[in-house]
Amino acid sequence: MIPRLEHPVSAEPVSAGFFGQLIEAGFAGDIETRASTRTVYATDNSIYQVEPQAVLFPRGAEDLQTLARLLAKPAFAGLVVAPRGGGTGTNGQSLTSGIVVDCSRHMNRVLQIDPVRRVARVQAGVVKDQLNRALKPYGLFFAPELSTSNRATIGGMISTDACGQGSCLYGKTSNHVLALRVVLMDGSDFWSRPVSSQELAESLARKDRIGDIYRTVELITRGKRERIDAVFPNLNRYMTGYDLAHVRRDDGLFDLNAILCGSEGTLALIAEAELNLLPIPTNTALINIRYSDFNAALEDARNLTALKVASVETIDEKVLSLAKADIGWTAISRFFPEDDGQPQNGINIVEVLADNAAELERKLEHIVAALDLAHNGSRLGHTIARGHKNAEAIWTMRKRAVGLLGNVEGAVRPVPFVEDTAVPPENLAAYIREFRALLDGFGLSYGMFGHVDAGVLHVRPALDLVRPDHVPLVRQISDAVVALTRKYGGVLWGEHGKGVRSEYVPEFFGDLYPCLQDIKRAFDPQNRLNPGKIASGDDTPLLKIDEVPLRGDFDRSIGTEIRSAFDNAAYCNGNGACFDFDETSPMCPSYKATGDRRQSPKGRASLMREWLRLLAEKGCDPRRESERLRKSPGLRQLPRRLFNSLNPANDQDFSHEVKAAMDSCLACKACAGQCPVKVSVPSFRSKFLEVYHGRYLRPQKDPLIASIEATLPLLARVRPLYNLVAWTALGQKLLGLAGLTALPVLPALSLEKEAKRLGVAIARAENLAKPEERKSIVVFVLDVFTAHFDPEVALAAVRLARALGFVPMLAAPHVNGKALHVHGYLARFEQAARQTSLYLQELADLGVALVGLDPSMTLAFRSEYKALAGAPLKATVALPQEWLAGVLARAPMQPAVESRDMTLFVHCTERTNAAASVGQWKSVFRTLGIELRVADTGCCGMAGTFGHEIRNRAVSEQLYAMSWKPVIDKTQRGDTLMATGYSCRSQAKIIDGLSLPHPLQVIERLITQRVNK
Repeated sequence: MIPRLEHPVSAEPVSAGFFGQLIEAGFAGDIETRASTRTVYATDNSIYQVEPQAVLFPRGAEDLQTLARLLAKPAFAGLVVAPRGGGTGTNGQSLTSGIVVDCSRHMNRVLQIDPVRRVARVQAGVVKDQLNRALKPYGLFFAPELSTSNRATIGGMISTDACGQGSCLYGKTSNHVLALRVVLMDGSDFWSRPVSSQELAESLARKDRIGDIYRTVELITRGKRERIDAVFPNLNRYMTGYDLAHVRRDDGLFDLNAILCGSEGTLALIAEAELNLLPIPTNTALINIRYSDFNAALEDARNLTALKVASVETIDEKVLSLAKADIGWTAISRFFPEDDGQPQNGINIVEVLADNAAELERKLEHIVAALDLAHNGSRLGHTIARGHKNAEAIWTMRKRAVGLLGNVEGAVRPVPFVEDTAVPPENLAAYIREFRALLDGFGLSYGMFGHVDAGVLHVRPALDLVRPDHVPLVRQISDAVVALTRKYGGVLWGEHGKGVRSEYVPEFFGDLYPCLQDIKRAFDPQNRLNPGKIASGDDTPLLKIDEVPLRGDFDRSIGTEIRSAFDNAAYCNGNGACFDFDETSPMCPSYKATGDRRQSPKGRASLMREWLRLLAEKGCDPRRESERLRKSPGLRQLPRRLFNSLNPANDQDFSHEVKAAMDSCLACKACAGQCPVKVSVPSFRSKFLEVYHGRYLRPQKDPLIASIEATLPLLARVRPLYNLVAWTALGQKLLGLAGLTALPVLPALSLEKEAKRLGVAIARAENLAKPEERKSIVVFVLDVFTAHFDPEVALAAVRLARALGFVPMLAAPHVNGKALHVHGYLARFEQAARQTSLYLQELADLGVALVGLDPSMTLAFRSEYKALAGAPLKATVALPQEWLAGVLARAPMQPAVESRDMTLFVHCTERTNAAASVGQWKSVFRTLGIELRVADTGCCGMAGTFGHEIRNRAVSEQLYAMSWKPVIDKTQRGDTLMATGYSCRSQAKIIDGLSLPHPLQVIERLITQRVNK
């Protein structure tokens, strides 16, 4: 039997009464100490795992002051804190065994934009892309670019002095910070700005903590000037953190922000920032150059940089191959054509900017001419992508490279720990040759990509740190790479900060390291802020790369087979793509609605890993438990489930916290399609629910939802009675007792009767006997919801097929099983899926076309069905646009006479798991002479049965308001709006009273009009 699980606190408990006193002192933010929160915040995008004791979510600078003042009391002298932004750090910068301070949940407002002075003031938790979206109407942007821009916070960028693509042109974050509002550990609220000589003298005369800081930094930068010039390398990516080289500026100002930027939360808590803004480049283009040899691409990058281009990015063959299999490749594939069978082992992406189109073309001509003159036998060819839209699509692919490296089969995967080294660009090719030889000597595979114009190349060796023989390689490779960077005049940390790698700080800074210690003591005398990172102000040792717990240390007990059985949950690398702030992105609606990182794919994967680990410690294999449950009748298990559910001893079962996080999942599968590592929450969620409900009772709604496909045809026969229950106050109250709400009514139109009237047959092998007739037959595989709640869609499909010269048929009533799978009834799902698979495969073997109408239910045949062991369904059930795209390409149509604009809302699962679907819909309508607009929206909030559950209804309506409502409200009267998903159409009907047609209904009307003419 599945055991009760206890999640232990991995560090000493917080001093008694701290949180109570924090609340009494006026802290207005959230305080979370539960095991699930601590588990999720125990990891970032690094190889390490350190569980905090609690996580604080302040609401403003006042909360940070309250926290600092309380920590200053002697009673809490042992507590330490670490600030955290997007949690995407690759070196454990924000991991701590103390208290995490996360500003992303509440301190996320753009406070002021001054377009004249080109200045923005923001809170620390504002996401970089969020800021740029607010700036776009003013023609401005915050320039430092990084691959995690849709989830990286400004506070996190400042803490690591972040930068990425384009740094040679735009510099790092520190180059754009005008002022910082920070809270010191004595509670001082301090705006750090560059000061003149007179202002500096005034600051040096202060008798407080701020005066101590100025005196310390001024003395060091004045007395150690020559050593600072000698130690700090002349690189675009110099030593991040405590940047003594840039405190005394060329304009005569004294700037403490050079010390604070890149300090990784070791000196102060960042509350707000004033940032310098730049005009958005008017014209842009990317030259995409393909190579048969990666080293040749590196060598060529030097020539390209010399042409004064904006940036040069390089990608190796491993990352390129992963990108080609990713969801976004279809949008950019035309810019990377195949080369007559020659392997593409590297690409350079060259960015060109200009103030006007003519200047852009002149620059492009000059660069292309220079390429033609500079012979490179490995250069295969190039394409040019003009315009912001095309450039953004290619840069999105490049940004995803970090996460894509984790999307490989097996337990050995590229991991970050030496992946942001920087050397002078002229040394890069030689340096990388030695780097590759080093990794080849260890027999390791790896992926490479990076900013070759700045001398930075990201290199991730493939390891499985669960394996004891791979763990020592972290030390061996790190030491060797440190020596290699020194040889070529570079640094170990060119972009992603120091974090756990701080043990190498004394070696790099030499006799300047005691100066860093003096700075740490001046800011944080008691070493309370992120101790062990960058510099120690007391006897606390710096962290060492092989003394901080690894994720692999925790996963070792799980075992490779169990890790592999739970749909990449254990292989989530923490890149945080699921933290995308954008409401129009379909990625993880539940996280967008709640801002709770537990309710994200990364959070749920972390909880799943921990659940599997705790089970392994108890000697329990959840796969065996699943098999046992399937052999035991449900009624026999009922007494035990009832006892466990009522037993107070089970109240603290960690499984309940995992269940709470899983309950908010919409099962939209956006994660499965958009996560670079392909973490599929709905897949492992269903396996968890099956095992969890082997121990605890199910809610009343679950059996009702699970049986909906079987019961709906019966309910249709008593339609008035069903509608009475669904849409009367008394009926809704009764449904509410079962946990259900917002159910649609059944229409008077009966598909079964209408199909008989139209002479549409049910497809069976016996009525498909004539081979010569099969090519003209199309079988519509209807889901039970469309068939009974929206039969007009099916009838439109029938009429359309006939108008196109096909013989339409309907698939026999069957159980798709999607609801069974979503709610963890896996045994029943597999039984239904195998039966349905046999029927559909029999039809497919006869050569007829199979077309589904609802995207979510249709795509289940490609995912949940294909995952079945020995799955009998090998055929593909086409989406409507897939079928139509082929049909209309062979039968050109006359342009439609249609004056109204047409906008399509695409179902989330379709958009993220069938990459070509949007383009196919556009192609279909273009064939009809209509330029289709696809609404840029995220989830509607309904997501199958999710929005029909009372516990989810508020979130469901919130998601609709966040994403769909603004687009619908902007629609002009008379425009045609369409939606592909039944659940989407149902949501729009319930909330806005809109009857959105399926695109097939519109297409059928257009084509029928032409036929009649």
